[in-house]
Amino acid sequence: MSILTIDKLVKTFGGLMAVDHVSFEVQEGEIFGLIGPNGSGKTTTFNLINHYYPATSGRIIFKGQDITDKKTFEIARLGVGRTFQVVKPLKRLTVEDNVMAAAFARESSFAGARKVAQEMIEFCRLDDWAQFKAGGLPIAGRKRLEIARALATRPSLLLLDETAAGLNPSELDEAIEIIQGIRSKLGITIVIVEHIMKVIMGISDRIHAIAHGATIAEGKPAEVAADPTVIEAYLGSDYNVEKFLNA
Repeated sequence: MSILTIDKLVKTFGGLMAVDHVSFEVQEGEIFGLIGPNGSGKTTTFNLINHYYPATSGRIIFKGQDITDKKTFEIARLGVGRTFQVVKPLKRLTVEDNVMAAAFARESSFAGARKVAQEMIEFCRLDDWAQFKAGGLPIAGRKRLEIARALATRPSLLLLDETAAGLNPSELDEAIEIIQGIRSKLGITIVIVEHIMKVIMGISDRIHAIAHGATIAEGKPAEVAADPTVIEAYLGSDYNVEKFLNA
């Protein structure tokens, strides 16, 4: 069953076509990867889904409901959460307070928001940092805090935008475990934008590739990784498909 349908989505900025009639469907319960070169329109697509930008044309259907023109807070309350590429926590507040602030998107009581925050902090392995100021977190901690804040809004669909960027190998492995747990333990469908091939090829059920704002391929990770158009536009001729599929 489809949880998200993107139908001929277009976004222009003046004369620039940032998203060019992109269409795809995300099935409930899957991890769906979105890849492409820098500037290909991946983050812009996320920004259209949660109405950070209004779409020029096309439709966005979430759980059978057209959300194309709904406001960002309405989309969040319907169950679409997201992280941002550039993380911007409330630096002077504690980690717990940051996650509580996000929880109030759905919770009306202080006790309820705190309970959700504590659960998400534990899930994202931030227990030891809960009472630390968010501005003092290392990059891995900030990335996990970004995920915890998004999860605190209790989404059924989560858009993850480069949550593994800047992590060392051990942090990367832990990030992969957390992302996989979002689906397996919390039952949340994921659409993920990521440049690190170990992540995107290793955890995605299907991948949609775009370049210059337009779709160039879609399919299983092995199919997309072997597609000549994807190799030319994004992966490069020296890309070793087997290396990353078996990482």
